[in-house]
Formats: sequence, C-alpha cells, structure tokens
Amino acid sequence: MNPATLPPPPRRAAPPSFGDHLRQWRQRRRLSQLDLAQVADISTRHLSFVETGRASPSREMVLRLGERLDVPLRERNALLVAAGFAPMYRERALDDPEMAEARTAVERILHCHEPWPALAMDRHWNLVLGNRMVPPLLAGVAPALLAGPVNVLRLSLHPEGLAPRIANLNQWRHHLFERLRHQIAASGDAALATLLAELQAYPAQAASAALQLDGEHPGVLMPFLFHTPQGVLNLVSTTTVFGSPVDITLQELALETFLPADEATARILRELAASMQAS
Repeated sequence: MNPATLPPPPRRAAPPSFGDHLRQWRQRRRLSQLDLAQVADISTRHLSFVETGRASPSREMVLRLGERLDVPLRERNALLVAAGFAPMYRERALDDPEMAEARTAVERILHCHEPWPALAMDRHWNLVLGNRMVPPLLAGVAPALLAGPVNVLRLSLHPEGLAPRIANLNQWRHHLFERLRHQIAASGDAALATLLAELQAYPAQAASAALQLDGEHPGVLMPFLFHTPQGVLNLVSTTTVFGSPVDITLQELALETFLPADEATARILRELAASMQAS
C-alpha cells in the first residue's frame, strides 16, 4: 500500500484541563458555580472563566478550591499539575523511614485495641497492618485470598473467604456495599467501582441459612456476627481516619476496629488472647 494513502494515525485525546477537573469535582459535590464561588470567596464570573479555560488560576486558588471541594490530597496534586504547578503532597509507603513515627502510632493504636480485632487499610481496602487478634479469625480462608495485597472486602465476601462464617452475611454485604458506594461517590475512584462490581457478583447467603434478625437494621449499629469454634462473635465496627494529614498515604489510611457487642463475645476474645499469650 502506498504510504501516502495510509490513514493518519489516531490523534491522542488531550489530557483533561484544570477546568475539566474542577467542573467534575464541583458536580460530584453537587454544587453550582454560584455555590462554589461563594464558599471559595471568588466571583462567579471568574470561576466560570477558570472552568472554561478563559482564565488561569493561581496556585493559591487551586489549593483553595481543592480544600473547599474536599478533594482528596492525591487529586489535589492532579489539580495542581493540570493548572501547570508542581504537586504539593507527598506519598510515602508506611514502611518508609520518614514515616516511622506514623507507622509506630498506627501500630500502637492497633495493639492497644487488643484483645479486640483491629486492622489498617488503604484507600482500596487492602490490608496494611493488623493486630494479633486478626490472624486467628482467618483460619480456613483460601490461601489465594491471603496472597498480597490482601483485600479486606474480597476476603470478607468471597465464598472461599469469610463469607460462609458470617451469620448475617446478607445484611453485612448490604452494609459494605453502601459504604463502598459512598466512597466511590466521594472520590470518583474507578478502581473502587470495579471492586464493587466484582463483590456484587459473589453469591449472597441462602435464605435458609440466613440468621433472622429483627428489622432491616437491628438496634442502633450494624452487627457483624461471625462463627468461630468458640461460638458466635457479636461485633460492631468503628472506622478511624487521621484528622489533619499532609501525606497522601496517611489521608487514605483507615483503621477498622471491632468491639464486642455483648459479654459473651468479650469473654471469647479475652480467652483467645490469653491462649495466644500462653503459647
């Protein structure tokens, strides 16, 4: 074929502009241009010009808009780069020497929570750290699910994971799906949307095996009812995040801690911890 007759190579799509990024985050937060202009203390006209590319924002304005829109630090870096500025926030692994104090703080929190289970996860629900009460609860899980990175949601809901041992699996699935949908809406993370689709394809609990609980959401907290050789654990969970991080890793780190909802569960966990200490 004559090279002159070959079709031109496809043009690469231009990367999203700062205005594109800004508009996406504004719409994700369900704000009009007027709403954002008011909270960011700029004119609606100037904001409109910035979104359409007719005006370039200053670095200070980029940071102010990112803060007012509650944009995650990772995406604030993307806003800065799109506006022509260097990224501001660093991302270091938790085992980086410069993160030693932060890692020690996380480990101390998890350790102090014993004899109750506690773990730390990244933004994609991958296990980062866990206290010594976590491994005994994972007995019987398929080895493939424990090969790193260990995804906590996949581990919980996969039929070869913890799912067969969760007495109120259908309720717990619904609870986790709602949390994940909220996180996707807040972050716009495509990887989380893919994870949600995978989890939704896992089989639910058969009606005959489901533990019947009063009401869609019994009590004031969603329980996590988990079969163990020592009996059913009745747990409730809390999530903790760092309040003022300036590192991407720390902002995206979540600590999931489980507390006994009754004295029988507390007794089982205390006895398990004591047996581990003795051995």
